[in-house]
Amino acid sequence: MPGTIIEINKLTKLYNGYRAVNELTLSIEEGEIFGLLGPNGAGKTTTILMLMGLTEPSSGTVRIAGYDSTREPLQVKRIVGYLPDQVGFYENRTALENLVFTARLNGITEEEARKAADELLDTVGLTEVKNKKVGTFSRGMRQRLGLADVLIKNPKIIILDEPTIGIDPKGVSDFLGLIKSLSRERGITVLLSSHLLNQVQKICDRVGIFIKGNLKAVGKIEELAGELLKEGNIEIRIAVKEELNEKIMEKVKALSGITEINSRKREMFIKAKEDLSSPIAKILIDSGFSLLHLSTKEYSLEDIYDFYFGGGAADGKAG
Repeated sequence: MPGTIIEINKLTKLYNGYRAVNELTLSIEEGEIFGLLGPNGAGKTTTILMLMGLTEPSSGTVRIAGYDSTREPLQVKRIVGYLPDQVGFYENRTALENLVFTARLNGITEEEARKAADELLDTVGLTEVKNKKVGTFSRGMRQRLGLADVLIKNPKIIILDEPTIGIDPKGVSDFLGLIKSLSRERGITVLLSSHLLNQVQKICDRVGIFIKGNLKAVGKIEELAGELLKEGNIEIRIAVKEELNEKIMEKVKALSGITEINSRKREMFIKAKEDLSSPIAKILIDSGFSLLHLSTKEYSLEDIYDFYFGGGAADGKAG
């Protein structure tokens, strides 16, 4: 069974008294794709730098596959690949030359480096341009090459910091699909930092909502949606064959737990503190109405994010 590979405990970073990261506690499982979601300036990149041992925390600890990121940064760097939002390459060297150079820096022999580089360039879809200079590459091509560069040392974990900024929608979809398949096929743990909700929702097993240095919530999207329902954010839509009237509206309004109700000819839109679908349906049917449609809203990551960003729940309650 996979175990915990990233263990963060009360991690804090202060800059001149400002808490960029505030007592972050989080566990990420081996082979998991975890999305760290938050607006720019939330503290995501600062957190990543501490995970990598590139900056020291003010307090708290990080352990990566058992290694302390502060005390054993070199061991951490050997097993973690990091793809920042802007990837640096030797512009006058080809894609293949750049990858071989990285491999050689990581102690891989020349022969093994060239073989691995060729395989990875094929994996990320850059075989046809492997002998072209990187200076001619588009943003999307550079990010694909960056991913190959990260994978050349066969890491256990890859950390991606806003990796799709500036890439066209088709390129984003392809890139995220590549990340997901690599994680599943190779058992690589992925930490994806982003402020783009749809991208996180597309590939992540779990998400953490990070706002102003604080982890507001952690969990699967359906679990976080459940938190909204516990808070009484039930939205119910009903459609009937006959036109609604004031009498039936008053009957529905009389139910305990309804906070808002609106109607439009044959449709009813209700907000409630709990799921009142069954009693509402019974009232309508008993009153002679033919029920055509009844549904409760399924919350998206955007709804969840807006809820926590607006302070709708206490820190860290989900998960």
